[in-house]
Amino acid sequence: MSNKSDQHVISPEEAGTLAGLFYERVKRSPDALAYRYYDEQRERWTDLSWAAIGNEVARWQAALGSENLQPGDRVAVMMQNCPEWVMFDQAALANGLVLVPLYTQDRAENAAYILQNSGAKLLLIGRQEHWDSLQPVMAELGFLNRIISLRHIDSGQVDERLKTAGEWLPDAAKLVRVAGDKDALATIVYTSGTTGRPKGVMLSHHNILWNAYRSLQVVSCYPDDLFLSFLPLSHTLERTAGYYLPMMAGAAVAYNRAITLLADDLLAIRPTVLMSVPRIFERVYNRIHTGLEEKSPLARALFKLAVDTGWRRFEHQQGRAGWSPRLLLWPLLYRIVGRKVMARLGGNMRLAVVGGAPLSPGVARLFIGLGLPMVQGYGLTETSPVISVNPLENNDPSSVGCLLEDVEARIGDNDELLTRSPGVMLGYWGNEKATREIIDPQGWLHTGDKARIENNQIYITGRLKEIIVLANGEKVPPADMEMNICIDPLIDQAMVVGDNQPYLSALLVINPEQFDFVCRELGLAPCDADTCASSRVNQFVLERVAKRISSFPGYARIHRVKCMLEPWTIEAGLLTPTLKLKRENVCQRYQADIEAMYSNH
Repeated sequence: MSNKSDQHVISPEEAGTLAGLFYERVKRSPDALAYRYYDEQRERWTDLSWAAIGNEVARWQAALGSENLQPGDRVAVMMQNCPEWVMFDQAALANGLVLVPLYTQDRAENAAYILQNSGAKLLLIGRQEHWDSLQPVMAELGFLNRIISLRHIDSGQVDERLKTAGEWLPDAAKLVRVAGDKDALATIVYTSGTTGRPKGVMLSHHNILWNAYRSLQVVSCYPDDLFLSFLPLSHTLERTAGYYLPMMAGAAVAYNRAITLLADDLLAIRPTVLMSVPRIFERVYNRIHTGLEEKSPLARALFKLAVDTGWRRFEHQQGRAGWSPRLLLWPLLYRIVGRKVMARLGGNMRLAVVGGAPLSPGVARLFIGLGLPMVQGYGLTETSPVISVNPLENNDPSSVGCLLEDVEARIGDNDELLTRSPGVMLGYWGNEKATREIIDPQGWLHTGDKARIENNQIYITGRLKEIIVLANGEKVPPADMEMNICIDPLIDQAMVVGDNQPYLSALLVINPEQFDFVCRELGLAPCDADTCASSRVNQFVLERVAKRISSFPGYARIHRVKCMLEPWTIEAGLLTPTLKLKRENVCQRYQADIEAMYSNH
């Protein structure tokens, strides 16, 4: 890490705890920009300094102090990302409380389970929609002593536990640094499991502080950086790398208004750093390629030349390719092509960090080729979360990064990646059996991912539990195929099936806008669910899928597809809050369709 960044970074030793980190940042940078958010009442973006945030945290700390809560008690939050999320979190941490984040889009029964399982005594919600979403399970939440709402709630009935933040918070209070234990439990983060009930991951103050600090030593961050926060703070990647890490480095964070406004907010905020999941870049990639289809052959050729030249330049910079005279074209190609794409991301992006799921090589090649400094990382909620990340100077997009300092990794049985570090969780809340299943007696955490390690870099090769075994014994990792299929702009979601079957099939959710074009191209009636399920459309889609997976072995071919227009959602129980497929649930929902794809074999 450079000296420019070093002098501003607060080390874990200086911070002591996560609350100590905040207190130290307020003390060091009182007048610097801390957070930027969109004020809905004033209809404009508003800035908050560290001193201003400190004053607000003091009020929240005093209010929590009036609730007869003891150190170690759990308090929960169900809100979109905003400065008040930080205020509540820091106040709770300073009072020795344990924060339990909830996803705002999670199903009511999941939220009820998490609140009950963690024994939460107080819940902070954002607005009416969050209150309404909990109504189906409110009768089960009698154990909550207090419910605070950031905005006014029309409850429809009297609930003496409910207060708005305005009436609950004191007018003023003094920020006090409270000595705490770095190894104490700081938060319980419930993993959005693809099967079964979510498990509560227990992370200590030191787990997270260590992880943010070691990440900073690989990917530098500066006081003049501005992050755009759009992944939910209930996601551990966003919490560690998009909240505590910039605080540690003295950088500022701006909050996205809503995911539907992300494109607008990128232009308004012009961030320098973006923490993202691959899906965001996949969508931009698809839009770019859809737009190219309407361009002239010359424009398409120019775009391809820009990407190929930019990629060659990147490979040369990384020491993996020699110099070529073609690289002299790069400044001109960037001005004509690359700059336009970078402008969509705000035009000021210094770094994009992608994690949470595998990044398609084609997507990485396009954005890196057009000049975006993009690195991939890897981790688990159970490891606080970062295990590895690619530094800009040693960036292999096909890997998920170099191991952080102090992280050990080895390959176990069945090529499973095992890891050991100061970031490994304290265990699962109230679930010693599950803890023993994932952390062995030597302290190695079993990730469930298959991998290989070369030159300290990790290459993920599949999932242990997500392997389809065909009737002939051939083994297929479906996630890799699904990632390639979804690069096609026509296909929004995909799930490959075929366990114990003679061949592979796929359930596909079709993009409705793209499907309009397909209907016109095929001369079909206005698109609807029946048209989407027609044999003619299925054959058309099957041919496009075949092109996307042509690099896979011969036995890994999709023979039949079932196309649909209704998307798989969190609310329907088909996705986790981190947008991973709940395979068992999808299979149950579409069991008849899956059986039909094999019935005539």
